Amino acid sequence: MSSVIKIDPEIMSGASCFAGTRVPIQNLIDYLEGGDSIEEFLEGFPSVSREQVIAFLEEAKDRMPNTAIAEAEQDIANGRLVTHEQMKARIAQWSGR
Repeated sequence: MSSVIKIDPEIMSGASCFAGTRVPIQNLIDYLEGGDSIEEFLEGFPSVSREQVIAFLEEAKDRMPNTAIAEAEQDIANGRLVTHEQMKARIAQWSGR
């Protein structure tokens, strides 16, 4: 994800931004959570390419659930009970919901 995201303390106070832009990743997440389409996001932020958005979403999709599952497996290995509700909450947390 490092080629898609740039974190620089001099750009947007260090917020995770799309590389080569001053557009925070959070803006995309906010648009999508609000029911807007990728096209609407791209219209509002023309410095971000469709390829950047797709690459970010694909990598986020691949990484987030796996992280939640890995944490649950670690909890189970350490003798901590992981309920279905706890697992759903972790996945929601990692997916930004």
